[in-house]
Order: sequence, then C-alpha cells, then structure tokens
Amino acid sequence: MSFSHDMDDEYEKLCRRMNPPRVVIDNEACKNATVIRVDSANKHGILLEVVQILTDLNLIVTKAYISSDGGWFMDVFNVTDQDGNKITDEGVLDYIRKSLGPESCFASSMRSVGVIQSMDHTTLELSGTDRPGLLSEVSAVLAILKCNVVGAEMWTHNTRAASVMHINDEETGLAITDPERLASIKKSVCNVLKGSIKSRGSRTVVSHNVTHIERRLHQMMFADRDYDRVKDDGVLDDKQRPDVNVVNWYDKDYSVVTIRSKDRPKLLFDTVCTLTDMQYVVYHASIDAEGPEAYQEYYIRHIDGSPVKSDAESQRVIQCLEAAIERRVSEGLKLEICTTDRVGLLSDVTRIFRENSLTVTRAEVTTKAGKAVNTFYVREASGNPVDSKTIESIRQEIGQTILKVKGTPEDFNPGSQESPTRFLFGGLFKSRSFVNFKLIRSCS
Repeated sequence: MSFSHDMDDEYEKLCRRMNPPRVVIDNEACKNATVIRVDSANKHGILLEVVQILTDLNLIVTKAYISSDGGWFMDVFNVTDQDGNKITDEGVLDYIRKSLGPESCFASSMRSVGVIQSMDHTTLELSGTDRPGLLSEVSAVLAILKCNVVGAEMWTHNTRAASVMHINDEETGLAITDPERLASIKKSVCNVLKGSIKSRGSRTVVSHNVTHIERRLHQMMFADRDYDRVKDDGVLDDKQRPDVNVVNWYDKDYSVVTIRSKDRPKLLFDTVCTLTDMQYVVYHASIDAEGPEAYQEYYIRHIDGSPVKSDAESQRVIQCLEAAIERRVSEGLKLEICTTDRVGLLSDVTRIFRENSLTVTRAEVTTKAGKAVNTFYVREASGNPVDSKTIESIRQEIGQTILKVKGTPEDFNPGSQESPTRFLFGGLFKSRSFVNFKLIRSCS
C-alpha cells in the first residue's frame, strides 16, 4: 500500500512538472471585482483546494465558472474583499499566485492548506448533543485540568454540536503529549459531553493530523448525521431554508444540483466541501452571488463516474447540502470580544453568558500576539430574543474590554442612541473560583 501511494505521488509530481498550474489575476476585465483564472491538470478535490485558499483569505466570490471535464481544470473567479472592493494589496495578490501557481504545494495535500503544524498546542475534536451551556461546561473543565484554550471553533446544528479546540499546558505553554494526561482530559471532557442518559452518542478525540478546521467541522457534523432533520426544529422556517434540487441529465450522464439561498461569506466553500467529502466530482459549475441571493449550479457525478442513481440518494444529497449551508446560519446576536489573553479567559466569558441565560450557537476563538479575539453567536436559552438588560448585565461583569454587539433590531434594542453597537468597559474580568461553579458535574 505504501509503495502504491509513493508511485501515485511521484506520478502526480511528474504530471505537475509537465503541466504546471497557471494563475492569471486581472483587475481590468471586470468593473466591480478582481478576476482570478486558474488552469491546472485535473484531479479529484482540486476545486475545493482552490476555493479553500480564496476563502481563507476572506475573499468574497461574487461569480465563478468551473470546467473540469477531461484532464484539465479551468476556473474563473470574480472576487472582492469584505467591503466589496477589488483586491489591490500586492501582498495578497502575490500570495494567491504562489498558493495556486507553479510554486504551490496545494496539489499534493488538501489537508495542509491554510494550516501550520505547531508543537505549541494539542488538538481536541469534540462532538455530541447540543444543550445550553455546553461550551461553558467544556471550557470550565479544561481550565480545572490546567489546559489553556488558545484557539477553538464550535458549530451547532439540528441538536448536534461539534468543536475543534487547540489547547496547551497552562504552565509551559506547550502541547500536551503525556498519554496518561491526555487520556484523563479525554475522559473528563467526554463525561461533560454525555450530559445525560438521553443524549445521543458523544465523542472526544485527540488529533495529531494537520487538518483545515472548517473542513474538519463539516466532516464531524456529517459523520454525526446532523442532516437528519428533526421535525419542527424551529431554527429556520421554510422561506429561510435553502432551496436545493437534484435532477439527472441523462443525455450527458450528469446529475444537476441547483441551490438558491441567501448569500453569505464562505457559502461556496461549504457546498463544494460537502460535495467533495460525499465523493462527488464537480465537472462544471456556475455561481452567481452578486445580489442578496446566491445561485449555484453544479454538474456532478459520483467518483465512480455514475450520476445520482436513486431518489434516496438524491434526497440524501439535498439534506446534506441544506445542512452544510445552515451550519453557519447563526440566529441571534453576534458578540465580539477583544482583550488581553490569559489562562481561563474562555471559561470566564462563557460562564458569564450562561449565568445570564445565554446559549452559544457558534463560536470562534483566536489568540495572536497576546491578544484574544473571540466571536460568539448567542441567543436566550429559552428561545426568546436577547434584550438590552441582559447585555447590560454582561457589561457589568466584563471589564477593560471592547464588546461589539451585532444583530437585528428584534435581537437587541439598546437604550443609548449615541453608541448602539459598542460598549467600553472599565475594570477587569472578575476572578471567580470554580468551587462555586455548581453547574459543572463531576468529571471523575
């Protein structure tokens, strides 16, 4: 098996030397966007690799045309920055050329794109049944075990939760490698995830692989079957749900997948990621996301060359694409917290949310150069809109921090007209002992 893998790798390198990828970036061809053209030898997963690189740069894809029928892959992407402007930063343009062009290594391994392997953290993968306060409980247990969370992403969808966490040792700041300690951490966190006897299966894994976090979260949610719709889940009404259809084009042996949904950042990545991980190959595609609604059309076959074969398979494709799109559709308020990083910060912040009856539906935690930048999507645990009194209560507990609150008027209606989305707090987070934190059950 190893010999065969090495042969395949050498053959891929040979093809790459004979047919190096070509990248052309044009800021003149389109009035409102930068046009990126990518030509390369074709292989399964290459579309996702290209889309992932553009997504990791936080670029917005407004239009795209994909063709990979045969041995050659040709893509055209119209992209802008987050503010809708063309890409003019030479550093970004040079990175795109190097990442997608002849000097790139993206053809050799999808798993390493956008991720740097590090010895300063250990990766935990968690999945289980979602419930109010889950992130608070997990982060509190990690703090008790003297683990510092230096980065994390958590998604929730359809009663399921998944998270990828980067942790290190509180004292040394290095990755945790001791097998006995890792086993103890896994056991304790798994006990929290189990919650109650009624909850569905939970899973805690220490990962040694370098994996793109967002792709891994999609894979974890997919493996946990979050696409199995819960009746009357109440998260999205029919008008908000994406409209996904699958029909067979028998003359060409393609299955045609069409998707209409509200546009949002990373939408293209989420759909292409799901099709790729379901072992479908995109031969042609057209993307139009210049308005508030995005339209995506894919001509696909299974990796074995066959189109979708049955109504049951068609329905599964529809359900999985709907789930992939909905995982990032976070209802409620978006809270952004930026402050000096310290051990136990995530535990303290999520405890404050929980004590104010807020549940976290999605979270992104990052630390860089001693600064913690945390983004949380929250809503009332009871399902009611978050009101200004709750925000004020949180304000009283958090200090020396800038908190940005973003959401719809129904979610939050601040009394002050002078600064509707920002509070400046004076003071530090209050330090509290976990002895009084009665919401965490025993992990022994």
